[in-house]
Amino acid sequence: MELSMRALIPFATGALLLSSVTVVEAGDPVLLAETGAYLLGNAQRCGVSSDRVLRAGRVIHDMIASLSAEPSEKEVARGRFASLFLSSAHPTPDTQLVVPACDEVVAQFGRLETHHQQAGFTD
Repeated sequence: MELSMRALIPFATGALLLSSVTVVEAGDPVLLAETGAYLLGNAQRCGVSSDRVLRAGRVIHDMIASLSAEPSEKEVARGRFASLFLSSAHPTPDTQLVVPACDEVVAQFGRLETHHQQAGFTD
């Protein structure tokens, strides 16, 4: 049962990140940081160009800053982002994270980029 729950993480990640801005604004900056880092770290692992990952990361960092009520909350969220990004981008055999298939990661990342463009979050 635990494995099947972990298998849902990539889908939950995409759903959260592709949700409307209104829903994200009501969200938790640490949860946004964790889900964003998981998707972006896996996108990096799967060969999505660094420019695209960095661009999406800037959007997520801006959203974290706007959701954070206090500076300490923003720092915690940014710390979680950095930690989870690195462990997703470079998983080790002892990692507790599910390593999703690259075709799913790239598809979810593409949806995230499309959402960002439609919402006016990109250059």
